[in-house]
Amino acid sequence: MVTLVVELDRSSGVPLGAQLSAQVRGLVTGGRLAPGERLPSSRALAAELGVARSVTEHAYAQLVAEGWLEGRQGSGTFVAVSGPTAAPPRPPRPARPADRPLLRLDSGTPWIDPRHRSAWRRAWREVGAATMPRGYADPRGLPELRAALAARLGRSRGLEVDPDDVMVTAGTTDGLRHLLAALPPGDVAIEDPGYRAAVETVRSSGRGIVDLPALAPVTDLGPVVAAYVTPAHQHPLGPPMSGRDRLTLIAAARRAGAVVVEDDYDSEFRYDVAPIPALASLDRERVAYLGTASKSVAPSLRLGWLVAPPALRDPIERRRDLTHDAVSWPVQRAFLSLLRDGYVDRVVRSARRTYADRAGRVAAALAPYVEGPVAGMYATVVLPAGLAAEAHAAARAAGFDVPLLADYCRTAPLHGLIVGFGGCTDTELDAALAVLARALA
Repeated sequence: MVTLVVELDRSSGVPLGAQLSAQVRGLVTGGRLAPGERLPSSRALAAELGVARSVTEHAYAQLVAEGWLEGRQGSGTFVAVSGPTAAPPRPPRPARPADRPLLRLDSGTPWIDPRHRSAWRRAWREVGAATMPRGYADPRGLPELRAALAARLGRSRGLEVDPDDVMVTAGTTDGLRHLLAALPPGDVAIEDPGYRAAVETVRSSGRGIVDLPALAPVTDLGPVVAAYVTPAHQHPLGPPMSGRDRLTLIAAARRAGAVVVEDDYDSEFRYDVAPIPALASLDRERVAYLGTASKSVAPSLRLGWLVAPPALRDPIERRRDLTHDAVSWPVQRAFLSLLRDGYVDRVVRSARRTYADRAGRVAAALAPYVEGPVAGMYATVVLPAGLAAEAHAAARAAGFDVPLLADYCRTAPLHGLIVGFGGCTDTELDAALAVLARALA
């Protein structure tokens, strides 16, 4: 019989039985108790530790249930001969100096006017007062939310759809995953440079990537089953797709039998003219539309919507139904309240004014390298590779993470910076621009 070397802390908030089972488990997994060794009886161990017998009995019972110990009738309790495989102890993590937190000026973090916080809190109070569904939610999304989104798409994007055409998703990449699962085998074309999360989503589905040179007309989609594009505001270079190029792309998709996936990520933030109508408004049969609340409300909300071509809608809905793939009910309910209350329209209007002002300041500070953008929450500065690297390093040294354009490229030989101006204050933006201007000078 082995002697158990354990020590119980009666001042701890952890129950004594849990302390005992944890220490015995550690002796087994650490190799200090060998398979087949006999442990003291629960009565003897209780007397040795000065605890009630129920403490040792419960600890032994827990470890027997986990497979670390085994009880033998009339013989006692033993270390299991063939228990669970113990994981090797993890090597100590090397100490690292504390990194200075960086403020990331990226292309996707929005600015939310703090004056509208009361409406945000009111929406969540409504969620708390509402009655949750008894079972799994409709995988297509709340009917009321789909109706509100359909009306909004018709009003703001020129996309006339019925509520049944709209599916609520957990963001853009979630909608893209649903589309990919319903498509036949084949590669997907993506703009280069382009949205990195979309690239990774396609790769994770097991499909290959075909590069589409960004801003160039697409005349041939023969080798792919889908083409992912950002026509309202090309990510990350910025310009919108021209009317001629939109028609050329749709014609190429028709010839190839491919689906065009339109990511309409920030079309609300056009601040020179009205938003350009959605590409999907030109051909509902051939274009899948992806929208998101990440740029208008918050990325962490993880909410978006998908209008799939009619031929793909049923397969997507069946798969979501089988897998219970529905967006969080409280999130949907809160967003519905935000839409009905006018919160979304108000924060979009406020952000549009703020972005227009900040875009002008970016253009003034970084001239002649950048012209003022006319949409969105970031500006793309095309630079020589060496100068881009120097400016990026100078910004990091000053506490700002300004992404490199090259990180968005796969084969495109482009360099520069992506200067986001949504997720910061005016003071922070001015400080970052001063650093960049000195580096570029």
